[in-house]
Formats: sequence, structure tokens, C-alpha cells
Amino acid sequence: MALVAGIDSSTQSCKVVIRDADTGALVRQGRASHPDGTEVHPEHWWNALQAAITQAGGLADVSAVSVGGQQHGMVCLDGTGDVIRPALLWNDTRSAPAALDLIREAGDGDSAAGARYWSRATGTVPVASLTITKLRWLAGNEPDNASRVAAVCLPHDWLSWRLAGFGPGSGEAGLAALRTDRSDASGTGYYSAAADEYLPDALEKSLGHVPRLPAVVGPLDIAGKTPEGSLIGPGAGDNAAAALGVGAGVGDVVLSLGTSGTVFAVSATPAADESGLVAGFADATGNFLPLACTLNATRVFDATAALLDVSLEEFNELALAAPAGAGGLTLIPYFDGERTPNLPDAAGSLHGITRTNYTPENLARAAVEGVACSLADGLAALQAQGVEARRVILVGGGAQSPAVQLAASQLLGLPAFVPTPGEYVADGAARQAAAVLAGSIPEWTLTGVDLPAEPSDGGILARYRRYAAAYLA
Repeated sequence: MALVAGIDSSTQSCKVVIRDADTGALVRQGRASHPDGTEVHPEHWWNALQAAITQAGGLADVSAVSVGGQQHGMVCLDGTGDVIRPALLWNDTRSAPAALDLIREAGDGDSAAGARYWSRATGTVPVASLTITKLRWLAGNEPDNASRVAAVCLPHDWLSWRLAGFGPGSGEAGLAALRTDRSDASGTGYYSAAADEYLPDALEKSLGHVPRLPAVVGPLDIAGKTPEGSLIGPGAGDNAAAALGVGAGVGDVVLSLGTSGTVFAVSATPAADESGLVAGFADATGNFLPLACTLNATRVFDATAALLDVSLEEFNELALAAPAGAGGLTLIPYFDGERTPNLPDAAGSLHGITRTNYTPENLARAAVEGVACSLADGLAALQAQGVEARRVILVGGGAQSPAVQLAASQLLGLPAFVPTPGEYVADGAARQAAAVLAGSIPEWTLTGVDLPAEPSDGGILARYRRYAAAYLA
């Protein structure tokens, strides 16, 4: 029985799963925490990976390994292979002004023209999370460090590189061994997923020079070997790895309900949204992964449950006890502003209150339907880019709520699948490792619950229109 390992190096922690390469059966696993913060030295990731590997029983009997990781993080190396400064993570917002500068400059002062340029060039309009904006910040605020940058890579690239036996002091030969994949490269802001190539001019405008970049390898290519001889897969960004982990294919839309919401789809064609709502990423199989984010998901449920002084289980029961439409109560869930639609200064609001509908049950139902409508906005943004949506896959902590499942199937009008909770990113990385070993992506059995699409009647459409009218008011 050949074994493969999948690694999820996220913002919070590192998780390792060891699975049977043929069946996907879980054999063992391990986990270790990462330090908090939006600026972290990569060595912490390496130490956590070693601890997680040890907890998982080691990799001595593993034939292939692959890393899924948090996207966008800026890892800068000097000519010897040493890390120059702590990595700026995706959630570090100090580069927001740099993103605006890059947009304006590309349009010769016209932000709309600049957004159009970036969307066509890279598929994504610059925002603070992208690596290119962090490099621009580095050039403007730490010019000495910027001048020392000989290579730039991403968290998963750096960990794969370390697994291959390289690291500080590796020199030019080590830097030449850096590898990445399309999915993670597509989140940098200086790579075109559609053309499958780096854009050195964009990188030079950001950093001031063009450093070495990891070679982009294909979905089934070997990115290297560990000193013990295990194959190293290309790796992937976390969303692309999760898509692989839940078995998403063309026509599937993944709705992830965590603290915030993420809507992404496997698509045969690239996206280029000049509005900036949809990021034109690539996936881990050779297709594309257009993605939209919402800022408010399970935190809305937490806040509403706290207001009602009930547990989350009781909150769910209240929502299920209310009628569809919450008796006319409409909650706009923009508690922390919103990204889709782009309303960063918005606030949440409650509409349609009457003495008869202002009940705990209706308020809980309105919170669930508000978040479902917000995710529907994300799906609509993807569909405006030509994404085909035949099925929804619901993942994340919020996806386990029966009230959420019901509201999503009603409001989206699509059949849904709720996979059994698991380590989707690590599982996707393990599946990629198995693919590299076998030469094709294995068909692992995925357990979960299938939800039929609820009849799409006028009441459902009216609820969405009521929600849309409320946030546009």
C-alpha cells in the first residue's frame, strides 16, 4: 500500500494527513500551531511542519507529499537563500495604498482604466492581499531590504523547497530549485493564469527590479524530491487545494462559510473582472478558479446568537422554526463592511420590522437568509464572468447548520452537496501527491449529504429582491 502525505500550512496552523494513495483512506495525521499576526517569519512554518509530521508518525514510509498553503504571503530571499524579513501575510493590509497606486499608475491616473489593465493582464485587480502590492510596499518603506531581494516565493513554495532539502545558505543553486504551481502563482498579481506566464514588467513596477521567481510546474509534474526520496508535488494555494479535496469539477461552485465567506468555482475559462469583485485564479488541475469573497458569514450567526442569548445550536433551531422569508424581516449582514458588493464602509441593518414579525425565530431566520443572499451575490458575480453553475458544494463550519443548508438550497436554486467535515486543504494536497505518483488524479470516494434544489418559487425570488433593495437603499 503506497502512502501519500498532504500538508495544509494555513494562517493559524499546519496540518498533515497521511492517506492511502489508491483509496484515500486516512491512515494517520498531525497538527501544530502557527504564531498569531499578519507578519510571521517563515521559520515558524517550518518548525510547525516538523512538529506536525512527527505527530503524524513521520514521512519515512510516504511515497509522495504535497503542500497546500495560505496564498499571497510575501517570502523574500537574498542571494544565499536566507529570509530577508518576516513574511507579510495575505491579511496584512499595510499595502492597501500601494494597491491603489498600482491601479492608478497603470491607467495613467484613471483608476477605471488601471483596473481594466490589471484584470486583462493578470485576471485580478490589485488589492492589499496580493503579493505584488506587498512588494510595492517593501520598495517604498524598506528600500534596503527591497534591494537585497534575489528571489520571491510564496508560503507553499518555500515549504516545498525546504522539504526538498534546501534552505538558508543554499545559494544560487538552491534558488534555482524553487518551484510553484499555477494556482498559487495566480494570486501574486504578476502572473497571468490565462497566458500561463509571469509578467516581469509588472514585477519591476512593483519592486524596482525582477528577482528570481519559482518555476511554474504542471498539475502532475514532480516539483522535487525529499532527501529520503519521496516525490514532492507542485502544491497549491489553499482554495485550489480545497477544491481538489472536495472533488470539485467544472460546473461545481464551492461556498465556504467560515468567519468570512468564499465563493469559488472550477471553470474551463479564465475570468477577468475589471470591477475587482472576482479574482481570476487558476485551480490545481489545469483549469481556472474564479473566486469572490464576502466579509460576513458565521460571525453574523455568532453575533445574533449572542444578542438572543442562545447557543449556536439553539440559534439554528430558532431559524428552522421560523417561516421562509422570516415574516418579512430582512437582515443585511454587512457587520464588517462588505467586499461583494464592494461596500467597505457599509454596516449591517435590519429592515421590515413589525410588532408581529419581531421575534427571536424570525431574527435568527433573517440572519441565515441574509448570509445566504450575500453568498448568492458572490455566485452572481461568478456567473457574470461566464461561470457555469450546476451544483453547489457547501463547506466550512457554517455549512453544517441545517438552517443554512435549507436557505442555501432555496435561495440558490441548485442541488447542493455537503461533504463530511474534514481537512479539505490537506486532503486536496494528499490527492495531488497521489496524482503525481500515479500520473492521474485518483477518484477517491467522498462521503457527505446530497441536498436537492428546493423549488424556486416567487417567494424565494421576492426575498432576494427584498434583500437587494435593502442594501441598495
